[in-house]
Amino acid sequence: MRPSVLNPLFAPITTLPGIGPRLAPLYQRLVGERVGDLIWHWPAGLVDRSHTPKVAAAPAGKIATLTVRVEAHFPSASSKRPYRVRCFDETGIVTLVFFHGREDWLRRQLPDGEWRVVSGMVEHFNNEVQITHPDHIVPLAEKDSVMGVEPVYPLTAGLTAKMVTKTVRAALDRVPDLPEWLDAAWKQRQAWPDWKPALTCLHQPQSEADIGADSLARRRLAYDELLANQLALAMVRAHMRKVKGRALQGDGSLRAKVAAALPFSLTGAQARSLAEIEADMAKPFRMLRLLQGDVGSGKTVVALFAALAAIEAGTQAALLAPTEILARQHFATISPLAQAAGLRVALLTGRDKGRPREAILADLKSGAINLILGTHALIQDDVVFHDLGLAVIDEQHRFGVQQRLDLAAKGSGTDVLVMTATPIPRTLVLTAYGDMEASRLDEKPPGRQPIDTRVLPASRMDEIVTGLRRPISAGARIYWVCPLVEESENSDLAAAEDRHRHLEQVFGPRVGLVHGRMKGPAKDKVMAAFAAGLLDILVATTVIEVGVDVPEATIMVIEHAERFGLAQLHQLRGRVGRGSGASSCLLLYETPLSEAAKARLEIMRATEDGFVIAEEDLRLRGGGEILGTRQSGLPEFRAADLAVHGELLAAARDDAKLIMDRDPDLSGPRGQALRVLLYLFERDAAIRTLRSG
Repeated sequence: MRPSVLNPLFAPITTLPGIGPRLAPLYQRLVGERVGDLIWHWPAGLVDRSHTPKVAAAPAGKIATLTVRVEAHFPSASSKRPYRVRCFDETGIVTLVFFHGREDWLRRQLPDGEWRVVSGMVEHFNNEVQITHPDHIVPLAEKDSVMGVEPVYPLTAGLTAKMVTKTVRAALDRVPDLPEWLDAAWKQRQAWPDWKPALTCLHQPQSEADIGADSLARRRLAYDELLANQLALAMVRAHMRKVKGRALQGDGSLRAKVAAALPFSLTGAQARSLAEIEADMAKPFRMLRLLQGDVGSGKTVVALFAALAAIEAGTQAALLAPTEILARQHFATISPLAQAAGLRVALLTGRDKGRPREAILADLKSGAINLILGTHALIQDDVVFHDLGLAVIDEQHRFGVQQRLDLAAKGSGTDVLVMTATPIPRTLVLTAYGDMEASRLDEKPPGRQPIDTRVLPASRMDEIVTGLRRPISAGARIYWVCPLVEESENSDLAAAEDRHRHLEQVFGPRVGLVHGRMKGPAKDKVMAAFAAGLLDILVATTVIEVGVDVPEATIMVIEHAERFGLAQLHQLRGRVGRGSGASSCLLLYETPLSEAAKARLEIMRATEDGFVIAEEDLRLRGGGEILGTRQSGLPEFRAADLAVHGELLAAARDDAKLIMDRDPDLSGPRGQALRVLLYLFERDAAIRTLRSG
């Protein structure tokens, strides 16, 4: 159960004063649904209102706080003209300007003859000093409430700066005193403040440095969040170690047959990763390992050899893929190799119905099928294995943790191998997959040639299209990628359908089209025609970015490359360069290019190393967006920024290991405080893991 001390932070945002049915949806869109969501809504900047010149000395274009006397009101005769209030001090006159101002309200705020403190942006208009819509108007007695430094919060339509500032302050008033969960000596060495003062410092900054990612307060809160993340993962990992597994150790006979049937030998990285996987499988507890491969690094073969080890030990293996295209492609790659070893391999997708499906399920249950490949269809309730020893999940970021668990639960003590073709920066591996051991495939199979990547303006389109005639006549196949399926009103992207029509007019009927809205069979038919050489050009949306393997395709054209993230561009480029022929990738961009887009395209031109690209992507975009994080199952952080706080992550990992060694049940004084931390950052699933033993 959540510690009661945290209840004020988990209360609905509507419990704060002034947030009723009209404003609640706006705040929920801006920060979230609970009071605690506001405390992580950092100021994006600050306004210094300490400059208090006389009217005559107030500089244009600067924020100033003026003490003035109200002389006269000049209501507007028309709604198109502003309401003006003339004020003065001993040095000159300042006009306060209000568009759509209500006279009754303004006369209450600025009574004739009274002194007021007014703060806002100073303008000089027709040689007169004026302030349009002052930020603050208060009586002399409240001058101190306006002076000083004021945080500026990110806003959303319908909420003003004043409203958000007031609401954040109301949330901060509810922040409880929490027990200290940091190691005292470590905290002292870092010179970090306590938790609550750190929060206060960020929301009541005195200088720009106070709200910087490197401020002591921000680093303290970032470390808290990273520690919660690492401790939760360490607890899940410890739990996995306790869950009974079984040693799967084959005699190597099937692996020897398949190795002899391979037209190539394994790379050093494949052999190393496979040795790590086989060592895990031979241990008496469950394997949970991440296999990270760069595009074209040969993950499927490593997964097959791991499956063979499980089959040699008398069990079955399953490979779960996110799409039917990918499942069918794995099947096409694996089937001939498995047949060489005398094994039975099956494919199960959502398209399989009736008797064929029933026959597959029966053979799976009896053990006649050694290895099954498939989509989400594999995790349906009526899919029963005779004895599932190894579950392989491909493109892990397309699946939730629950789906991973559902497949593993179809066996007893099933080993799990998770694969991703999206290289992930080391810091993100620690935060997302810290409960797993990790292997990396960082070599390409021998014979693969480097891809010649060129960055070109879209204004050279006619020249580029004409230039494709020569490679097509020599038998080359070409991918042409467009970002959208059809033109939307707000977008000038070249739609795949338009580009397909254009290329058909130039090259004739040997141009195909695949996009995300097509039904599976129609998509497969076009892909098969391209793979068989019946099509020269395949126009596609990003449905081809993962796993599609046509070694004869040697040219990749990507339109509007500036609109894609680095990871996506790298994945798309990885569809070529899979055979022995020279390949090229043309990145077409529209001008003007932003600095960030320019940097992304330059990185793509400079390197093919997915791990280097992933680190650069993290540096350019920060951890929150990397890899389209929100779709990828990677955690989102509120206080920590992995691009800045990466070194704190290693310290948090070491701290979490120490905690698990000394107090695995979190029952000591620090352990109890750490339970509060886990609930604060909503890592409480780890506490439930602890309770379930």
